[in-house]
Amino acid sequence: MAFLDNNYLLGSDTAKALYSTVAKLPVIDAHNHADVKRIADNTPFTDPWELFAATDHYVWEMLRKRGVSEELITGKNTDNHAKWIAMAEVFPEFAGNPVYEWVHLDLRFLGFDNILLCAETAEELWQGCCEALAKDENKPQSLIRRMNIEVMCSTDDPADTLEDHERANAAFGKVLVRPTWRPDRVMKIRKPDFKEYLAKLGSRWGVEIKSLADLMQAMKKSHDFFAERGAIASDHGIEKPYDGAATDAEAEAILQKVLSGTAATAAEEDVWSSCLMRKFAELDAEKGWVFQLHIGAVRDVRDVLFDTLGPDTGGDVSDHMIDIVKPLCKFLNLFDDKLKTILYCLDPGHQASLATVSRAFGCKVRLGSAWWLNDTSIGMKRQLEYISSVDLFASFAGMVSDSRKILSYSSRFEMFRRTLCDVVGEMVERGRIPDHIAYKLVQMMCYNEPKKFFGLN
Repeated sequence: MAFLDNNYLLGSDTAKALYSTVAKLPVIDAHNHADVKRIADNTPFTDPWELFAATDHYVWEMLRKRGVSEELITGKNTDNHAKWIAMAEVFPEFAGNPVYEWVHLDLRFLGFDNILLCAETAEELWQGCCEALAKDENKPQSLIRRMNIEVMCSTDDPADTLEDHERANAAFGKVLVRPTWRPDRVMKIRKPDFKEYLAKLGSRWGVEIKSLADLMQAMKKSHDFFAERGAIASDHGIEKPYDGAATDAEAEAILQKVLSGTAATAAEEDVWSSCLMRKFAELDAEKGWVFQLHIGAVRDVRDVLFDTLGPDTGGDVSDHMIDIVKPLCKFLNLFDDKLKTILYCLDPGHQASLATVSRAFGCKVRLGSAWWLNDTSIGMKRQLEYISSVDLFASFAGMVSDSRKILSYSSRFEMFRRTLCDVVGEMVERGRIPDHIAYKLVQMMCYNEPKKFFGLN
């Protein structure tokens, strides 16, 4: 088997046959961090660094691991060509990490099938990619059409105006880019800018926020606004689950304390978040939205990155010690059979617990794809094998890219579909699944069931 050939990740004839039936299916990406303004403006990418690495924290972290200076990764005084050359020099040392595969899959999408990125090919690929990216077929809107994306759900703050979504969808002639309601900032009552954010939110929705009721009035207006513009889901990035048991009175007391100028404690933030999580779930349940829970990211642990570059720059880790089951089960019991919920976890040690929770709570609670540090062929295979033994393949919520990089809608979905077909193909080869059932199953997991669950039919 040659590198990234037609048999890439496919270990049997059955796997190859299965993949042939799903390779060209449309992409349903229910969670990503798309630059919607760029898509709406159709601003072309000027060079391969901008396309492959400028927004990809996975690439940044691997470059740091190989000793590349920060100036050649995120530096504002270094041009993209120098950064590309620095990446190429160490890129062969990425082999074995999925970044090596993803970037080469992206290069293949642009037509560079047989050139490996390294010091010797850096200039050739730079020039070739720059020429390719100047073509209309490689502008953002054309790339999205070429990747056969049917739906992509961005990640958006409740104060956002969403005009870029309207412009993008007007260009596509359909609702392709859907907003997703992400109210994380209002949960973080201990952040120094919390009161400033409340003022921004209140101004956006014409509500002076002096109480919990005022806040929820603004959030309801935002939620309705998102729904009118095609939203079908909310998304919540939480380090640990909240049980939803905190009362409005408890949350009100904490809010008044903070508004008066006294900082909330960590315990009070948990109470506040517990109350708001319940209220947000109530809004979703009323509209039939999907409530997505991304659990377990311990963010910005490396001080030098946070202090110099800010949040979300490659300093996040997982923690297998987080208590997931008890608070999550309490929360799910509050909305049993009323709320469509997807569970994603960052630490692989939590996959088993979430699989059993999903199994216990019936058809409206689903497992999401192997997320973030697990969205590799190894991580996805392990998750899929466990799902099949505890939960149901047919109830899988589907792959998501979780990406800030536009070509990930091709490369990451391809990696998932190949891995899925390899896992199911092995089951067929071992006599565990009839082959005609396997074909239906992989198509359900790649396309039909996520589309149905998110209400896109």
